[in-house]
Amino acid sequence: MTQNRPIQIENYREKIMGCWLGKAVGGTLGMPYEGYAGPLNLNFYDPVPETMIANDDLDLQVLWACLLDAQEQPRISPELFIKGWREHIDFPWDEYGACKRNLADGIMPPLSGSHDNWFRNGMGAAIRSELWACLAPGNPELAAAYAREDACLDHADEGLLAEVWLAAMQSAAFIEQDLRKIIEIGQSFLPKESEIHAAAQDTLTWWEQSHDWKQVREQILSKYGHENFTNVTENLAFTLLALLDGAGDFSRSICTAANCGKDTDCTAATVGALLGIMHPEGITEKWLQPIGRSLVISREITGIQPPATLDGFTDMVMNLRKRLAGQPPQMAKPDPTTVLPPVPASIGFADVPYFGHGWQFAQPVELKLPTMQAIDFPGTWVEFDTAEVEQNAIFVRYDFTLKATTTARVLFNTHENCKVFLDGKLAFARESGRMAPSPHRVPPNQAIDTELAAGPHTLVAIIKTPEPRKQIEWVVAVSDRNDNDQWIPQVWTKH
Repeated sequence: MTQNRPIQIENYREKIMGCWLGKAVGGTLGMPYEGYAGPLNLNFYDPVPETMIANDDLDLQVLWACLLDAQEQPRISPELFIKGWREHIDFPWDEYGACKRNLADGIMPPLSGSHDNWFRNGMGAAIRSELWACLAPGNPELAAAYAREDACLDHADEGLLAEVWLAAMQSAAFIEQDLRKIIEIGQSFLPKESEIHAAAQDTLTWWEQSHDWKQVREQILSKYGHENFTNVTENLAFTLLALLDGAGDFSRSICTAANCGKDTDCTAATVGALLGIMHPEGITEKWLQPIGRSLVISREITGIQPPATLDGFTDMVMNLRKRLAGQPPQMAKPDPTTVLPPVPASIGFADVPYFGHGWQFAQPVELKLPTMQAIDFPGTWVEFDTAEVEQNAIFVRYDFTLKATTTARVLFNTHENCKVFLDGKLAFARESGRMAPSPHRVPPNQAIDTELAAGPHTLVAIIKTPEPRKQIEWVVAVSDRNDNDQWIPQVWTKH
């Protein structure tokens, strides 16, 4: 990519200010309902706030801007993002936690986003696209390039494409008022075989057929619904649906986004930001008066002095655009010398009586291991084909070592029936259920919180072989409850 001469943007400051105000309004509207299945029936803040609600949607963009501003010559580079994740971000959530663990293991971008990351298709990158649009207004190609370098730290596949898609549309929105043209521009940055591209095209088609957001919402969920409420495909389809339903009306659009459910704060904030760029005057005082203009940042963002107000942040971004002067980003490239650390374990198979009626807690279970074979899994996230398994139970043993006494959360998350033993004692069990392998929100009966001494420990999972045979998956983790439930890296050992 060559140097890009900045484009003259009419009402540039008003549009950037509209972006951040729309982001704050939408995020504050949706935050109390994050994760709700929906549909909801919101038409205003509930509860009515006294200030904007802190949200990682805006936090991370403020961090990147502050780190860029501190540079003598601002440059968007892998080093910028690595520094931010290592030194300034204490979020343990989902893909964020996987990114921080990978960086601690010496796995640099872009592998830090793709390696051993069950949440690679989460919304964590899509929600921080606006900064790149504001730094490359009217230049979707440059905004998309910035977004790609940001996203690859903690996402891959659809999760990475999501930020590219939004950054391109938001950049185009600085000079284009036709929503359909903006959507077309966004689609041009997606591979046609990508799921997001297909979901967007389906949403457009379904909308033209019914013009009923509730009906289209059900169609989206029927084809693209996901057990992870932060999945990008379903949530970006909701985002697009809300824009179509509102037809430029800020209030209707952000309420439709939130009312679709799932990642409500992210979808409403993204819709609000895009409309804030297109029509900053459309954000009425009824939405602005309750939240004011103070910039509120989450406590998990540390070591920076952000501007006190959204006005100050707008001025910072405008100045950064001048200083960057259209420079392309430095691209993250895989290091061919990187050795992805395997997770050592052992595996065995047996027929056991553990899975009868009332198997969970009806009686004590004595742990008896069958013959076990050493195996190296590619990560903590395992996909295992049971087609050749003849016995009714799969035994998996992991050994881990703690450097100090730790208030730990030990997690083993799978869809399958399972019993999990920690140091020889039954720790938890579950008949079946959803995957959400993040220490801060793992489903019930898929983890144990306990004080563990420094030294070696053993986890054994007994998984009921599914009928019919199929590919199964699980994720194993150890987190530190006193360190905001961050994954503890480099704990797995051979036995």
